[in-house]
Amino acid sequence: MRNLIKKTLHFFLKLGLKLFYLKPRKYSYDDITVIVHPDVFPPQLTISTKILLDFLSLIKLNNKTVLELGCGSGIISLFASKKGATVIATDINQTALEYLKKNSHRNSLKVELIHSDLFNNIENRIFDYIIINPPYYPKIPKNVKEQAWFCGEDFEYFKKLFKQLTNHINTSFNIYMILSEDCKIDYIKVIATKSNLVFDTVLEKKVFGEKNYIFQIKSKTLEPS
Repeated sequence: MRNLIKKTLHFFLKLGLKLFYLKPRKYSYDDITVIVHPDVFPPQLTISTKILLDFLSLIKLNNKTVLELGCGSGIISLFASKKGATVIATDINQTALEYLKKNSHRNSLKVELIHSDLFNNIENRIFDYIIINPPYYPKIPKNVKEQAWFCGEDFEYFKKLFKQLTNHINTSFNIYMILSEDCKIDYIKVIATKSNLVFDTVLEKKVFGEKNYIFQIKSKTLEPS
């Protein structure tokens, strides 16, 4: 019965997304307003962005360096900037970066933009915080827009992410990633262990009957014995 309800909700969500995103739409948080292009991950009709924003609102980011890996609408980056952080926002979607540039000017907030597939174009950078809202549905994305939703048939996104994170784990002890119970969390954790990474649950929140988790990603070798 639960699976049937989820399938029904997903059908209407997909239909709603199609109708809602016929044109750019606004999204606001803490007096920050962004215009979101239809080809960019939609914070309006999803809940993960709001959960991350509420979580970050409790963290002191002044004079910290924050990387939003896969920024989408960029409102998380803008919020971190408003809280006093030096912010780097990356995305594989050039349209997302173009709109974030405009939105940063509109909100008078500074964000450094880097066009990059995960860490490919990020070298020799040190971050206090890395924030990740990943794609997690196991399907091959057909285009850049779908890369915000689909991680590959065999979770290739996570395999690459965790392998690259091992090069940054020593310089950033605050790596946060949000996942929904709607994805294969246990399998994603197995992939992480192959890169010697572990998940610590720092937040669990249920919205519309679905549990969402924010995990802190750590190196197993750096864990206290």
